[in-house]
Amino acid sequence: MVASSVLGFPRIGANREVKKAVEAYWAGKLSADELTKAAADVKKTSWTSIKAQGVDLVPSGDFSLYDHVLDHSAAFNVIPKRYLGHNLSPLDVYFAMGRGRQADGVDVPASEMKKWFDSNYHFVVPEFAEDTDFKLVFNKAVEEFNEAKAAGVVTRPVVLGPISFLYLGKAAKGASPNFKPISLLPKLLPIYKQLLADLKSAGAEWVQIDEPVLVLDAALNYQSQFASTYAELAPVSPKIMLTSYYGRLDSNLSFVAKLPVAGLHIDLDRAPGQLDEVIAAIKPTNIVLSLGVVSGRNIWKTDISAAIKLGQKAVDALGADRVVIATSSSLLHTPVTLAAENKLTAEQKDWFSFALEKAKEVAVIAAVLSGSQDSKVAEALEANKTSIAKRREFERSSDDAVRKRVAAITPDMWVRKSPFAVRREIQQKSLNLPKFATTTIGSFPQTKEIRTARAKLTKGEITEAQYEDFIKKEIESVVRFQEKIGLDLLVHGEPERNDMVQYFGERLNGFVFTQNGWVQSYGSRYVRPPIVVSDVSRPGPITTQWSSYAQSVTDRPMKGMLTGPVTILNWSFPRADVSREVQCQQLSLALRDEVIDLEKAGIKAVQVDEPALREGLPLRKADWEEYLRWSVSSFKLATAGVTDALQTHSHFCYSDFDDIFPSIQALDADVISIEASKSDLKLLNTFKQYGYSNQIGPGVYDIHSPRVPSEQEIKDRIAAMLETLPDNLVVINPDCGLKTRGWKETEASLANLVNAARWARQTYA
Repeated sequence: MVASSVLGFPRIGANREVKKAVEAYWAGKLSADELTKAAADVKKTSWTSIKAQGVDLVPSGDFSLYDHVLDHSAAFNVIPKRYLGHNLSPLDVYFAMGRGRQADGVDVPASEMKKWFDSNYHFVVPEFAEDTDFKLVFNKAVEEFNEAKAAGVVTRPVVLGPISFLYLGKAAKGASPNFKPISLLPKLLPIYKQLLADLKSAGAEWVQIDEPVLVLDAALNYQSQFASTYAELAPVSPKIMLTSYYGRLDSNLSFVAKLPVAGLHIDLDRAPGQLDEVIAAIKPTNIVLSLGVVSGRNIWKTDISAAIKLGQKAVDALGADRVVIATSSSLLHTPVTLAAENKLTAEQKDWFSFALEKAKEVAVIAAVLSGSQDSKVAEALEANKTSIAKRREFERSSDDAVRKRVAAITPDMWVRKSPFAVRREIQQKSLNLPKFATTTIGSFPQTKEIRTARAKLTKGEITEAQYEDFIKKEIESVVRFQEKIGLDLLVHGEPERNDMVQYFGERLNGFVFTQNGWVQSYGSRYVRPPIVVSDVSRPGPITTQWSSYAQSVTDRPMKGMLTGPVTILNWSFPRADVSREVQCQQLSLALRDEVIDLEKAGIKAVQVDEPALREGLPLRKADWEEYLRWSVSSFKLATAGVTDALQTHSHFCYSDFDDIFPSIQALDADVISIEASKSDLKLLNTFKQYGYSNQIGPGVYDIHSPRVPSEQEIKDRIAAMLETLPDNLVVINPDCGLKTRGWKETEASLANLVNAARWARQTYA
């Protein structure tokens, strides 16, 4: 019989129960026990719901209050010393690592965050050194396995693999210069052996060990470590399902197929072409092959007939007992369920499948491949065929005007009229900004009052005119605050925006939106990604009204704020029938019109943010060139249609940019701002290697932490920057937007930033 499995499930709750509980705990409104109870309720609901869909192998251990990598660090005692000795509970130490803490005499910054492979999920980076003291503080895998069993569900526990855990980490500040985290593997393995042996004793038959590093080129450097590690783990462990996802094994298959594991999972959503090679490699072994045929990354209904063909190929080669039908990855990246989506049309709703619906798809595919005669399975298969046919029919329609405009793009549309040196001189006369000009990344706190006004408008409780009056007052208040503390290049604060991608998608043709399609980005930060369903175009100006109003109430220069085409695409659920390049070009043309309109309206600087540029980079280096070609040209297409006098900005955050820094230079933005403080200014090493010719604003303080940086802390960061960067190119700004912060800390932090910039002007005059 062909089994079915889900690799992981959203941990947010169908109604965002976890977010609400965690934030209530942070606010002192919920006890630790009450938080634990809220989490337990969500876990139980997830396990029982997945089982109810007919899935054989239900995951446990993948739940998290903040981040699964942070969970792993806490469980294995990988806790930096700066978080210890403050008389904090283990739970508060955990949250301090994730978000920092500045309360009750404790002042510690958050740990570094990075993007989880090529997704918009952020993980907290582990910190290792030679003296890292691994020990199993608690066995989360066993605890949740037993918790699920008590709820009537026998699960397959999920554990992050030891090599991926070390690979994803970094050397702590106290480590020696040549230290590599992978060198700690011999010290780490006994802890894994203890964890896995305890799981086996608890009655777990299988354990899912995630080694996503296996889809990277770098994994080939660790083949000997993989061999020795799994030779040591297999004898003491439940049967190991070694799990890869987000890409193809490629040359890593040569050693993976020889590992002493009971099962191997591959992603056939991202890399369907690897199936034949993998089958051939494992056929002589007893390895069970798990096929990721239901996407864990998108929301489109699975073409079950196509998935069955892939599954049948494996069954024919290996036998039914050696095949598992699965999601391609954890369903962490998808909303929980379609059940609460009442505003989508019947046609639209029929296109989609969220996490719970994907669990059902997995079960149906496995049942068909097992020869099921159940009439409900047959009905589900026929209904799916009808849905897919209707979607394919819709996909054949297109907007001829959009397609013709894309076809008419010429290379000269990607290039500014003059080189940066010429533009800078013109812009300096226009903007008249001082040395070490200060600005922000764009957003200011989204207060309860702003969210309430937006909700009232949605419910029809206030008119559009009343809402606009409210937004204008908010904008003027933000402008006055910036004038008061002395910022140089102002922003309007974005009070009208719900989310930096959703807001634009709602004002472009070609998108649809969910009511409850929430997906975790990091910690308690959730987003509702728009869904691209057809050709994209701009029916009219999007931001001009608000930026123009903001400029009208101040004499200081105002910066228009847009989200870039690559980021809108990467932070949406894209179409599956049209290339990402074509979708990005359509977005670029829409934004090009917006940038031109902003300049016509008197705005002298426009920021087009691309924080997801690095995120979308393919995981295999062989695939980089093509992606960078169209992503860089898409940004330039959006920003190059203006005069030399318009200063273009872009923002980047929470990614390793070393490998693509030449491409960031190729964007030719007049000013880039980039996250630097949260990662301890390590980006400055990249500038040492490549240099940078345009203006640059490395962030001087971390905005994702609820703490106020001191003026001296910011001065120290500026001084560190100026050891590498030319002082005439440096702009002073925070790491990222201020949307998630409160006003009290925002006011104090920006006041310190402005004072530090004034100090820099005097010191480096």
